Amino acid sequence: MDRRYYFLKGGIMTDVKEPLQLGSSGDTLREAFGRGITQLASENKRIVVLDADVAGGTGLHHFRKAFPDRFIQCGIAEQNMMAMAGGLAATGLIPIVTTFAVFALRAVEQARLSLAYTERNVKIVASHPGLDVGPDGASAQCLEDLAIFRAIPGMTVLSAADPNEAYAAAEVIVEFNGPLYLRTGRSPAKTVYGSAHKMTIGKGDILVDGDDVTIIACGVEVARAVEASKLLKNDGISARVVNMSSIKPLDRHLIETCARETGAIVSAEDHNIYGGLGGAVAEALTMTFPVPQEFVGVRDTFGKSGEPEELAELYGLTAQFISEAARKAIMRKGK
Repeated sequence: MDRRYYFLKGGIMTDVKEPLQLGSSGDTLREAFGRGITQLASENKRIVVLDADVAGGTGLHHFRKAFPDRFIQCGIAEQNMMAMAGGLAATGLIPIVTTFAVFALRAVEQARLSLAYTERNVKIVASHPGLDVGPDGASAQCLEDLAIFRAIPGMTVLSAADPNEAYAAAEVIVEFNGPLYLRTGRSPAKTVYGSAHKMTIGKGDILVDGDDVTIIACGVEVARAVEASKLLKNDGISARVVNMSSIKPLDRHLIETCARETGAIVSAEDHNIYGGLGGAVAEALTMTFPVPQEFVGVRDTFGKSGEPEELAELYGLTAQFISEAARKAIMRKGK
C-alpha cells in the first residue's frame, strides 16, 4: 500500500502529509487510522463503515466525506450496529464498526453471537480507550475492553502503539479474515515507528534490545516503555522493550525467548492489570518459562477526570513507574 495520507477535496483524493516520523508527536491514533482506512477504501470497494454517531471522534469523518454512500450512520444504537455488521459481512462486504471503546462494551453480547460465534468478517475499531480519554472521566475511560474481547472465542485483539502503526493497522485488519477488535486512541501520541512500519498479527516487535529485563507494552505505554529503557540505561540496566500490539493471538514464542534471555518481565498497559496484556503475558509465562513479572497498569479501580499525562502519573503508568517495576522484577530473579 502507498503509505500516504489523503483527504477529499473537490471530489479528488489529495495528498495531505506524510505520516509522522520516528520520535515526533502530535498526531492521534484515531486520526491516523481514519486516513489509512479511507485510502484503502479507494482501492477496495467492499469496505463499508458503520458509525454510532461518533465519526468526528474516531477519525472516520475522513471516510464519511470520501465515501458517503458506504458510510452507514447507526446512531446511538451499538447493539443494532454490531448485528447489522454481521449481516453485511454475510453478503461479502467488509464492515468496519467504529465507536468509543466504552460504548463497544454495550454491544458485547452482539459482538459475541453475531460476529464471533458466526465467524463474520467484521472489524470493531474502538477509540478513546483507557486513561488516554483524559478529561471525560471514569464513565468514558474504558479499562476493561482488552480483557473482555480477549475472552471471546475466535476474536482477534490488537492495540496500536503509535500513529504510524494505527495507519498500518488499516491494511492489516482488512486483509485479515475474521472478527477482530482494534484499539486506537484519542490523545496526541508519540511515535516509535517510521512511516514504513508494518504490523503483523500474532507477532511482537523488539524495539530496544537488552539483557537484564524485558518490558512488554502495548498502546500508549510503548513509548513510555522506550523512555523507561533510557532511564534504566542511565543506571547501567539493560532493558529490552517489546511492542506487543497483538494481544490475541499472542506471540508466546517471543515472550518465552525474552524470559529465557533476560530472566524478568514487566508488562505495561493503559488498562486494568487484570485480564489484559499483563494477564495474557502471565498466562504465556506459566505455560512456557516462568520468571518474575511486574504489572504496570490501572490497579482495579476507575479513573478520574484529568489530562492524560496527569492521570498516567496519578495511576502509575509513566516511564518512571515502568523503570521502577523493572528494578523490582530484576531484584526478584533467582528468589
